[in-house]
Amino acid sequence: MLGDMVTLDGKPVSADDLLPLALTNVGHFTSMRVDADGSIRGLTLHMERLVRDSKNVWGASVDAERVRAYVRQGLERQSGPCVVRVTIYDPKVELAHPADANDPHIMVSVRGAGALPPEPLRVMSVPYERDLPEVKHCGLFGALRARRIAQLAGFGDALFVGRDGLVSEGGTWNVGFIDGNGTVVWPQAPVLPGVTMALLHKHANGVEHRTTPVTLDQAKRMAAVFATNTSIGVRSLSAIDDQELPTEHPVLDLLREAYLAVPGETL
Repeated sequence: MLGDMVTLDGKPVSADDLLPLALTNVGHFTSMRVDADGSIRGLTLHMERLVRDSKNVWGASVDAERVRAYVRQGLERQSGPCVVRVTIYDPKVELAHPADANDPHIMVSVRGAGALPPEPLRVMSVPYERDLPEVKHCGLFGALRARRIAQLAGFGDALFVGRDGLVSEGGTWNVGFIDGNGTVVWPQAPVLPGVTMALLHKHANGVEHRTTPVTLDQAKRMAAVFATNTSIGVRSLSAIDDQELPTEHPVLDLLREAYLAVPGETL
C-alpha cells in the first residue's frame, strides 16, 4: 500500500528505505501544486531549487530530468488537483557518519490539494529561527513545534520572529505585507526563497514590491498581511496575536489573480 503512494527512484518504497530518513531527518525537498490539467506553476523554479539544494546539502548533483520522469510516474493515477512532494535523501545516511552520505536518491509522494484560496489564517508570533533557512530541508522539528505552540493557543499557525525582533516567515510559508501605499513589502530576514513569492515578483504587474526589515509591531499595523506557498497560493492573515487584520484588499485581489494567471508548465 505504501508503495502505491510513495516511490523511491521510481520503485515502490519500503519501510527499510524510509528508516534512515526517519531516524536522521537529513534531506531536502520541494512541494509542487499540480492543477487538474497536469500543469505546475513555477516547475522550472522547483527543479532549480532541488539542484541547488542538493549541491548545498550533499555536495552532489541531482538530475532534474529524472525527477520529472519520477513525478510523471507518480501522477499517472491522479485525476484532480494534488500536491506532489519530491524529497532528496541518501538511504545510506547514518547518524554517526553523515559525511559519508553523498549519493542522494529521489522520493516522490502525492497528496490531495485544497481549494484556492483557502480561508484566512490566524497566526501567533513565536520566537524561532530556522537552521539553514535558504534550504527547504527536512529538519521540521522547530517549525512544527512553533506551529503546535500556536495551535494549542487557539491559532492556526506560527509567525516566526528572530532574536533581532524582526519577522521572517511562517511555519511552511513566506509572509508578505501590504503597506498603506499599496506596496507589497517582503521582510528582509533569513528566509526560504519561496517559489510562489518569486512568481508574484515576476507576474504581479502593476504592483510595487520592496524588501525591508519588518518588526512585529510594524507587521501588526500593515494594511493587509498574507501567506504564500505552492499549496495555498495567496492566503490572507486575519490576525497576528491579538491584532485583527483586514482580509480583503485590492492588492490582495491583484496578487491572487496574478498567481492564478501564471502559465503552468508541463512535465
